[in-house]
Amino acid sequence: MAGVRTCAHFSSRLSPHTPLTRLRIFHSQGGRCSSSTTDAPTPAHATFKASDLQIDFCRPEQLRSKPPVKELLFGKSFTDHMLKIYYTKDSGWGAPRIMPLQDLRLHPAAKVLHYSVELFEGMKAFRGVDDEIRLFRPNMNMARMNRTAARSALPTFNGEELVALLKKLVSVDQEWVPHTESSSLYIRPTMIGTEPTLGVVRPAEALLFVILSPVGPYFASGFKPVSLLADPRYVRAWPGGVGMMKMGSNYGPTLEIQRQAEQQGCQQVLWLFGPEHRITEVGAMNIMVFLVNDQGEKELVTPPLDGLILPGVTRDSLLTLARSWGEFRVTERDITMGEVEQASEEGRLIEMFGAGTAAVVTPVGEIHYQGRVIRVTKEGQKESLAQRFYNTITGIQYGKVKSDWAVSIDS
Repeated sequence: MAGVRTCAHFSSRLSPHTPLTRLRIFHSQGGRCSSSTTDAPTPAHATFKASDLQIDFCRPEQLRSKPPVKELLFGKSFTDHMLKIYYTKDSGWGAPRIMPLQDLRLHPAAKVLHYSVELFEGMKAFRGVDDEIRLFRPNMNMARMNRTAARSALPTFNGEELVALLKKLVSVDQEWVPHTESSSLYIRPTMIGTEPTLGVVRPAEALLFVILSPVGPYFASGFKPVSLLADPRYVRAWPGGVGMMKMGSNYGPTLEIQRQAEQQGCQQVLWLFGPEHRITEVGAMNIMVFLVNDQGEKELVTPPLDGLILPGVTRDSLLTLARSWGEFRVTERDITMGEVEQASEEGRLIEMFGAGTAAVVTPVGEIHYQGRVIRVTKEGQKESLAQRFYNTITGIQYGKVKSDWAVSIDS
């Protein structure tokens, strides 16, 4: 191929499933690289197609240095490439494109900047003990992302096509997936309304993009109990709202309350709802309570999917595991601070923990509630249910335990 080359060592970083007819090829011109597409794809409409993917690899000088694994913080570092897919009402979805990570260019009137027309997802890629890179139950994220898109007046798409594109993006930046079980590659699919017009109407233009970030533990303290502030004056979600959707407008208003919790020596907020102070979520995680109920049986309780809470992938995974074990009762029902406090006073509160993609499972040590402190973690407690869940889920994610939940990026 005289006069044509791939820049630097990029050819070795391609997935064997990358459709070469859709790649951008870099041409050598006086020592510089310019790009052209080998086969122009036909723009998609109702959905985009992974087979239409175009790839622009970074030039050598654009490659970023990788931070040491021990210095990784959550969401602070980003990989070399990103995925972009544009949408317009008239043309539908355009061709997906992987390109060097770059700033977004938005008109000051873009809908996302004025009316919070946006959504996001949180996923991870894991390098297993066998060096294979896997995603964890990605189709569940795609289903939730489409539900949120429909509720946000944003375009929907075929989830399987986006999963295929995520696999290719991770494959391109696979050198960024940490070689340790304490870290992973966080995947952040995001969709925003970009139409440059004012007015509270459905946007006619949108952008779906995906960025990647190598991350260490979500909490710097690792797998240790956290303290919670439960203040009934503040509400995260309400009936008829969008508490079950993963959109930024659910998270921005929580930041000031999180700051107040930290000022009181707590690490997270336990969100309550209603006059009975129903427990809903903890921080950005689902919450689970393990106790001995009034009938004397062990019961794992988590709030129901009634519109107030996010249908978490980790939440569903833990419930599925618990039911398969068959060792205790598993219930999705309302649970109040009154029930938790009474169970604690009577010695029936075994443990509480949060569940989510970022931290997997996070044990709760104590709850600060209306001037009182409810102690959850007991001294000398044997291996907890939270630890068992954590070990099982991470075992699947890092390839120690075979499961259909773990999806190879090469599949």
